[in-house]
Amino acid sequence: MKTGLFGNEYQVGKGKCIQLLFDKLKALGMEIYVERRFHNYLIRQLSSLPAVDGLIESNPRALDLAISLGGDGTFLRTAAWVGRQNIPILGINAGRLGFLADINTDEVETTLEEISRREYTIEKRTLLELEANPPFRGTYNYALNEIAILKRDTSSMITIHTSLNEEYLTNYLGDGLLIATPTGSTAYSMSVNGPIIIPQASNFVLSPVAPHSLNVRPLVIPEDYHIRLKVETRNNNFLVALDGRSDIYPSGSEFLIRKADFTIQLVKRYPHNFYDTLRKKLLWGADAREGER
Repeated sequence: MKTGLFGNEYQVGKGKCIQLLFDKLKALGMEIYVERRFHNYLIRQLSSLPAVDGLIESNPRALDLAISLGGDGTFLRTAAWVGRQNIPILGINAGRLGFLADINTDEVETTLEEISRREYTIEKRTLLELEANPPFRGTYNYALNEIAILKRDTSSMITIHTSLNEEYLTNYLGDGLLIATPTGSTAYSMSVNGPIIIPQASNFVLSPVAPHSLNVRPLVIPEDYHIRLKVETRNNNFLVALDGRSDIYPSGSEFLIRKADFTIQLVKRYPHNFYDTLRKKLLWGADAREGER
């Protein structure tokens, strides 16, 4: 099995976990390929780095499994590299909350053993596609979590003229608008009081950011809807972010957002499910008074 390892440069104190990961992959007879930037970081951090079978450059490499070591931000970057290659991604949480990277560091050995025996499930996650003129910077105009239309560092609001399937919906006035997938419903959208949507739901959610109206609320729509936006601002430009990757557009720019024609595959252990994640990560059902007894 060919495995690709992706990480970030903020894994201070995670050297033991990284060493364990390498040792277990080698013990299971897996080929190890490491993202070049992460490999350069590991050379500086680890006293002795095990030999790898190759480095991952910008060009795609045929892998059987991609391993994301870090938080959800690292997972999103890994997903952008994987793109439409249909490579399953395993997220190991070396960050903080970890909705996408939900394998804890103390589960690494057991999880890799299960993967070597093909004892795991795959969850397919929907993405959003952004059509813009000029095109979004780079060549990857897709988002696993959300597409965010945001004002820049100014007090002026932006106006987002919004249509669904070419039918006028409303003008959002405020700091911005998020279009989130079910996967992204527990990310930025949740922080602005958007609803949580289970990954299997066929929906997107439009969540306004600091709307200049008490009547504006998040809106859940079918995933096959097309969303057309025209954005105006007195500041002459605004920000468009796809899973944190941002670009600047001038006032008057128009966008078309729709469901992507491919999915991202997440590796999940058999005992894991979304409801467990809600209880553990968001403490659903936890009674704060229990600690006082």
